[in-house]
Amino acid sequence: MFEVQNSLSLVLSLVLFVVKVGALVDCVARDNSKFLQVGTMPRRSWLIILALAVLTHVFVSGWNPLGIFSLIGTVAALVYLALLRGSP
Repeated sequence: MFEVQNSLSLVLSLVLFVVKVGALVDCVARDNSKFLQVGTMPRRSWLIILALAVLTHVFVSGWNPLGIFSLIGTVAALVYLALLRGSP
């Protein structure tokens, strides 16, 4: 029973980590003019937020996908992806 729960927790944690790293990589690769065009926060702010999300996922939450810092970082990454990847 606990083996299944631990496996699901590990898989969920890895998926959320990949989402956060993917958002950070996209932010690094994206041109600053896109941020101005969409009308969102500047690129530097997103870089700081997404880097903190990745670092807290690894060091603070201990790979716990349901930890408060992990969830906050996941929401930040998803908001970034919705704003900039989902915009025309």
